[in-house]
Amino acid sequence: MNCEVCELKELDVEHFEIREVLRCILHTVLFHRALGLVRPKDIDLELFEITYVQCGDPELEKKIDEKIDQFIDRVEKHPNKKNQICLSFYEVKNKQATWFTNKVERLHWEQWYINLNVAQHPKPHSGKSHHSKVVVGPADSASEERSVRRAALEASLREVLFQIIKFVNEKKDHVPSIPPNIDGVSFPYEITISSSSDSAFGMDMFKRMLQTGHPTMLS
Repeated sequence: MNCEVCELKELDVEHFEIREVLRCILHTVLFHRALGLVRPKDIDLELFEITYVQCGDPELEKKIDEKIDQFIDRVEKHPNKKNQICLSFYEVKNKQATWFTNKVERLHWEQWYINLNVAQHPKPHSGKSHHSKVVVGPADSASEERSVRRAALEASLREVLFQIIKFVNEKKDHVPSIPPNIDGVSFPYEITISSSSDSAFGMDMFKRMLQTGHPTMLS
């Protein structure tokens, strides 16, 4: 089976931005792979002037939030590492059982790689400190830097959303027929997490090329 791969643009984020960024990307992909009746729900990001659409399915939202929690936990345990989430869509196929294999296997037909480079900064002091001093100059400079960085991230996140839309509009032939007795609002999917601390991370691209041919890169 042909598996299409989309490597999304890497994003430089800070820790407190992870949840919103991943929700936006994962829900956008899953909305475009939705099946049957969904209840589209517009979501306005709190940190950025961006609106995206969710499927309106509580179970799907719960699964995504659980995976994002796992991702954040991994970031905290492996600082200074590039971290990656892979959203894979698959078909379930029955095959003849042998001594070494199960009767059921998952055949991936589409994979989305989300790469985040999480900046590591000293944790800010709480506002309860009795020794804090007001230093106008550096504070103004830091605030300006944050504004510039936030605007750059917002622009990059918009690029990623357009990248997703472009991919789903151009890549259609590999999408399988709707499976019978489907459970949920989307094709069967799984979300996996890895970081550059994993031994497999460095070989990831090579493995993808062996399994699927050269990956699809859209800009």
